[in-house]
Amino acid sequence: MSAPEIHEDGPAAPRSSRSQWGCAFAALLTAIFLVSSATSALWFLINIPSSLREVTSRRVIELKTADGHDLFRRGQLQLRPVAVQDLPPDVINAVLSIEDRHFYEHGSVDFLSMLRAFIQNREAGKIVAGGSTITQQLVKITFLSPERTYNRKIQEATISFWLEHHLSKDEILTAYLNNVYLGSGTVGFPAAAKVYFGKKVGDLSLAEAAMLAGMINAPSQDDPFHNVDAAHKRAGVVLDAMVENGKITAETAMRAKLHPAIAAQTEISPPATGWFADWVYDKATAVAPAYGGPVSLRTTIDLRLQQLAANVVNTTLAKFGDEKHASQAALLAMRPDGAVLAMVGGRSYTDSQYNRAVQAQRQPGSAFKLFDYYAAFRQGMGPQDKILDAPVDLHGWHPENYGHRNHGEVTLADAFANSLNDAAVRLAQQVGIRQVIAAARDLGLHARLQNNPSLALGTSEVTLLDLTSAYAAVRAGKTPVTPYGISGFRTAQDSDYVAVDRTSEAQHSLGQYQAQLIGLLRGVVERGTGRPAALDRFAAGKTGTTQDYRDAWFIGFDDFLVVGVWVGNDDHSPMKGVTGGLLPAKIWKDFMQEANVPSMAGAIPEPAVTTVGQSQVQPEVSSNAATTGTPPTDAQGGQCNVPACERSYSSFRGSDCTYQPYSGGPRQHCDH
Repeated sequence: MSAPEIHEDGPAAPRSSRSQWGCAFAALLTAIFLVSSATSALWFLINIPSSLREVTSRRVIELKTADGHDLFRRGQLQLRPVAVQDLPPDVINAVLSIEDRHFYEHGSVDFLSMLRAFIQNREAGKIVAGGSTITQQLVKITFLSPERTYNRKIQEATISFWLEHHLSKDEILTAYLNNVYLGSGTVGFPAAAKVYFGKKVGDLSLAEAAMLAGMINAPSQDDPFHNVDAAHKRAGVVLDAMVENGKITAETAMRAKLHPAIAAQTEISPPATGWFADWVYDKATAVAPAYGGPVSLRTTIDLRLQQLAANVVNTTLAKFGDEKHASQAALLAMRPDGAVLAMVGGRSYTDSQYNRAVQAQRQPGSAFKLFDYYAAFRQGMGPQDKILDAPVDLHGWHPENYGHRNHGEVTLADAFANSLNDAAVRLAQQVGIRQVIAAARDLGLHARLQNNPSLALGTSEVTLLDLTSAYAAVRAGKTPVTPYGISGFRTAQDSDYVAVDRTSEAQHSLGQYQAQLIGLLRGVVERGTGRPAALDRFAAGKTGTTQDYRDAWFIGFDDFLVVGVWVGNDDHSPMKGVTGGLLPAKIWKDFMQEANVPSMAGAIPEPAVTTVGQSQVQPEVSSNAATTGTPPTDAQGGQCNVPACERSYSSFRGSDCTYQPYSGGPRQHCDH
């Protein structure tokens, strides 16, 4: 009989003793597990949905630009799930080798792995290993908190047992690989492949698959964007595990180690799109079901206009910001129907995700006067009627004109063009502040409005999105205009995108008031405070400046776009003489000059009839298309895009595909 092996801490126990001790421990652990199962099962029945949809059909919302490109959000990215059968073998083998190499062989719980973890934890004096199977890990990321307690481990094991009896191994692995967190805001292997390597998950190399699999255990610690050495070291551990598991040869592993994966900060979506993506995503999550699989949303954003808007804002602030003590700006561009084509919520989305175009409540100043004059027109006054521009005293409140000058009797058109405060306050008093509020509401302004005399000068706070939408109603000739960023959607059951039906949105025509209001706004640009925004074509808009130059605005439109600009500081500190006719007008003009192309971004060809719930979405058809059965032709003999042209021009005529520009002159051909 040979002598037992001698170690520094004494002789080792005979193999049979160790085996008996291990079996006894496994039996004890099994007994504890079975006793606690009843309690855990009760907890499970109370807290877990009775459906498996939460595991197999969790909601994944994909965003697409108007022309079909991917649109991603910062800090949380999850793409359409990919089934195990469609993943490359290297991905599957890398994950199983490092996380659960006997996944297809054992049940929901691997008791030998739990035993090894128990010994490690006892030696460490704390929980350092879990011994969890992939099924248990899926339960943890789907149902449970990340805390490491024995009670949670029992719950985890019980739910895992339940899952293994309701899902196949492939379904469990598919759910796991598409929902595990892999650092840098990525959830699932498809998203991680896109963010780290700019690839589809099916195109990952062995080295790349090993790096991603290695990140599962400590995604923040092994994130290659933050610690590339740690990521490469962990990938080497995965490759060694694959060799031990017989999935690759030692030579193959060595080649992968000599040519490790290189993660690159690829710009998968321009950073400036982040404000728009967040805005749209928040709206989508409010209406999309929590379960039901992936939903792809076609948005209205025009990447060319978005990048242009970001460049103009940044260039202007870089050139004049320090001099004028103006640190932030926001720009919003939409079609007259409310489709948002560009949204810049600040100077840098990377530095601040706060959306100043949507979230910031600021005083609009004279940009609010549009509603004062609209209220006057609704009471029978006209642009050529006179109003006295003279000092006003309302219970001790003395508004003043810019420059402290008064002009006596002036026409409403001139008072508006030159933004005369005394005239605006007197006009609002004549028509009544309640009527001004009603006019603002009827143009679609949703902000809380204070019933006081100073409201006439824009002292109630609004958002840029809300105010720009009200101006869009003037351009469209109908109100209200509801801003939107989602033009269509597609579920797993849809073969193509289904257009969002907005026919239920009740609107009423502005009638004669549209021409009057456009005339006022046009006068501002041609001969008033907005002259710095003048274009070489039709343009109309209004400046706005608040007390001490804390906020400066320009809101206006041409034949195609409605654009709002705000400039100011987050801490409400005064700028140095910045009025709406300076930096905001410059930003507006620079953007509009480059954006001088009809844009129908977001339009989706609609099927003949698409059922959505209980309603139907039908294509828009002009009169002659309905009678002839074919689309009308334009002057060149080509087909006319009637739906697009009708949405862009209130004066559109389908018979010859032309519209009447606000700038006057002959009718123009619609090029959409």
